Amino acid sequence: MMKQLSIIFFSLLSLGNPASAQSLKAVNEVIDCGQVTFRRPVSIDYEVKNTSGGPLTITNVRTSCGCTTVSYPQTVIPAGGSATVTVSYDAKQLGHFDKQIALYTSSAGEALMLTLKGIVVTKVIDYAGDYPYKLGDIAADKIDLEFDDISQGERPQQKIHIMNTTSKAIQPVVMHLPNYLKADVSPSKLAPGQSGVVTIMLDSRSLTQFGLTQTGVYLGRNPGDKVAQNKEINISAVLLPAFRNMTEKEYELAPKLHVSETTLNLGAPGKKKKLKGDIFIMNEGKTTLEITSLQMFTGGVEVSLPTTQLAPGEVVKLHVVGNVKQLRAARSKPRVLMITNDPKRPKVVIDIEMEK
Repeated sequence: MMKQLSIIFFSLLSLGNPASAQSLKAVNEVIDCGQVTFRRPVSIDYEVKNTSGGPLTITNVRTSCGCTTVSYPQTVIPAGGSATVTVSYDAKQLGHFDKQIALYTSSAGEALMLTLKGIVVTKVIDYAGDYPYKLGDIAADKIDLEFDDISQGERPQQKIHIMNTTSKAIQPVVMHLPNYLKADVSPSKLAPGQSGVVTIMLDSRSLTQFGLTQTGVYLGRNPGDKVAQNKEINISAVLLPAFRNMTEKEYELAPKLHVSETTLNLGAPGKKKKLKGDIFIMNEGKTTLEITSLQMFTGGVEVSLPTTQLAPGEVVKLHVVGNVKQLRAARSKPRVLMITNDPKRPKVVIDIEMEK
């Protein structure tokens, strides 16, 4: 038998016992419903498991508002057994919602906290674009993300539209996230043929160096899915130095970068395994130009520079060597990134091209 309960939220945190281990755990403590239609209640099932080592019952439920109701079993849940808790949200208000539910049990353990979130809309809007890429069994509109020209302190976001191409419901999860990235999948569960959105959020405060930082994360079909190369999302971020507090006089005396070209064509490879080219860099400013970072977005490119500090008027040659085989296999466009102390041009990207 199921018991229907709706209780005004008093203080979920104060009623728990943080010193006690949790006796009830959920497969997914946070579930995102995605888009929910206005005035159409949504119900979500949470699978919970008894981890206490003995039988228990759910004795009480508290919610963060009266618009959320909870149905739960009154019967005993044996040790190691599972049960289903159904949470319903009455979608009477437009906009984002984030509701908390606390489940208390006959065990001495602390309450299990569940979260239900989503967005109430007047009309569900589906992504109308294409899904040209595959991340395992999941179709996607992109597999490469670039967070370009980020200043320290910024928290930009980018989205990947996905679709479940399998014949079963899935719970997509982003795996192997570094500390400067967070990910959210909405909705949390996708039925066969259903679309969703993966939001990747970058916290620039956790980036440790200026210039290019690259990583690969993986989109699994379900929690615990195996990592594989065909599920990889490539993510790059370019953090720029800040020049906000410079005075007018400092700007006047600053170094000034000049690059002979920002696209370097290495020509046709023919039977060559490597191609070479040069770009000239000059300091047209009044103080020393410092090249603080010189990095490649892809493999297959090597660069050399005789010095990273150019006196006013000095010219140096940036020598570029391209590996033909690696350039042909590159997933994204080969580029060289240069970070400098020129406040008006702290970043330069040089595109590397090769004729067929």
